[in-house]
Amino acid sequence: MGSDGAALRCRGLVKRYGKVVAVAGLDLDVWRGECFGLLGPNGAGKTTTIEILEGLLAQDEGDVEVLGEHWGRGRDQALRERLGIQLQETQLAEKLTVEETLRIFRSFYPRGRTIDDLLALVELDAKRRTWVGKLSGGQKQRLAVACALAGRPDLLFLDEPTTGLDPQSRRQLWTLLEAFRAEGGTILLTTHYMDEAELLCDRVAVVDLGRVIALETPRALIATLGAGHVVVFAVTDPAATPEVEALRALPGVREARPEHESWCLSTTEVHLTVPALLALLERTRATLSELTTHSATLEDVFVGLTGRHLRDV
Repeated sequence: MGSDGAALRCRGLVKRYGKVVAVAGLDLDVWRGECFGLLGPNGAGKTTTIEILEGLLAQDEGDVEVLGEHWGRGRDQALRERLGIQLQETQLAEKLTVEETLRIFRSFYPRGRTIDDLLALVELDAKRRTWVGKLSGGQKQRLAVACALAGRPDLLFLDEPTTGLDPQSRRQLWTLLEAFRAEGGTILLTTHYMDEAELLCDRVAVVDLGRVIALETPRALIATLGAGHVVVFAVTDPAATPEVEALRALPGVREARPEHESWCLSTTEVHLTVPALLALLERTRATLSELTTHSATLEDVFVGLTGRHLRDV
């Protein structure tokens, strides 16, 4: 481990694919014992960054330090034994049973959990003798995480661990990751889910076009909006929408921005903004077709920073 407690560190990280720059001078520190999230749209460079940190890709420029070590200096095997990796799409042999799969992965490490412990940890004991090909999507994801935990790693990499899972499976994985953290483990994860990042992560880095454009705790990032709520509205005739200056002048409103066929108002006092908005629409004879409110989220932070949603390509 680095003397200053850094589990991961990279400086000036660059990765190119021909003329395409996937990672463009990215700097990052992940501290021991924290859960750190990488947020960004598809194509932002998150997976490329995480694969370089895992030692699966070589960077074109920059320095990478993992648990106090550098890849390619003769200690790669010892370093890999301290890592747990769950890829964005883990392909496991479908004709092996759950138990057989875990025995194979456990054999790769000189230390680690017993098979029974792993099965209990991911709640798959009842599926011990089931072929991997017969598991549900959520069960396969939990098995992939169990494989990543087989060597009792110090550092766990998770790339979109809950994409495509039902809400119950997502919550089961969250509980599993919180237990890993409680034992002193460090997690680096990428995710598209704002609730996931806000619940699990101590800090998050917003990545866009291969660079970190914001880095803070989820709460602090949301506070940068200067408003705790967002009001979304639309009118039947977009041409009848009030001028943006009139929207920004509404009580409590800090920012007004168009979003597809709607408008988003960031506000500090939603109870004052909504009545004033309704009165303004009545004066301009605009007919309301949509009106919703929600507490500000990391998604709102990302849109505010980039003008795009996390799921935009």
